[in-house]
Amino acid sequence: MAVEPPQRIALLGGGFSTDDDGLLDDWVPARARVSRAKVCFVPTASGDAPAYIEQFRAAFGSRPACEPSVLQLFRRELDDDALRSFLLAQDVIYVGGGNTANLLAVWRTHGVDRLLREAYGRGALLCGISAGANCWAEGSHTDSFGPLTHLPDGLELLPGSVCPHYDSEPGRRPSYRAAVAAGRLPAGWAVEDGAAALFTDGVLTEAVSRTRGAGVYRVEPAGGDGVGERALPCRLLGA
Repeated sequence: MAVEPPQRIALLGGGFSTDDDGLLDDWVPARARVSRAKVCFVPTASGDAPAYIEQFRAAFGSRPACEPSVLQLFRRELDDDALRSFLLAQDVIYVGGGNTANLLAVWRTHGVDRLLREAYGRGALLCGISAGANCWAEGSHTDSFGPLTHLPDGLELLPGSVCPHYDSEPGRRPSYRAAVAAGRLPAGWAVEDGAAALFTDGVLTEAVSRTRGAGVYRVEPAGGDGVGERALPCRLLGA
């Protein structure tokens, strides 16, 4: 009887687009199922911004443990069969930041949401920063519509909700806490810039940070209109 591969998702609070030390960029491919990982960057949330793509190529093109590629959908070149073959061949699918709501809409138009579920079931590591972290959960905290708000929409591969930039953007923490307390978002995970969290089969299995003090939090309703926030132990990268 075939053994199902572990299903893994990583929420990133940093990486090549924000950090100079490369610690999180080293951590991601090291979690892949092979020693030389095929890492596909999906910049849909930024509208396939050229500068963002170049940042990725510069960061991952020089890593001997990686075979980088990019999936662009705004100038799509692959037909449905080729798109499926391409995505299912990847070991790591790294989704960039931008607009979460637009990201989900474009993916569904092209059928990428279904392909990502299939890749996840086959053992590919799904990861991303900001919108690229939000998209995997049942819901998320986002500025996709301008002001900070809750988005009860996602691929539902990770139970609960996600809030990125928990410490770095004004209003993030109280707004997310209020959404969870009121039941507008389910209990979930808040990631500060500089931290990252790995989930295996929906369960948190590792939390790391590239800087002291950057953390990952579990945020849950706590009786009445209250909310509880629990800091999770994080291993310091590069220590």
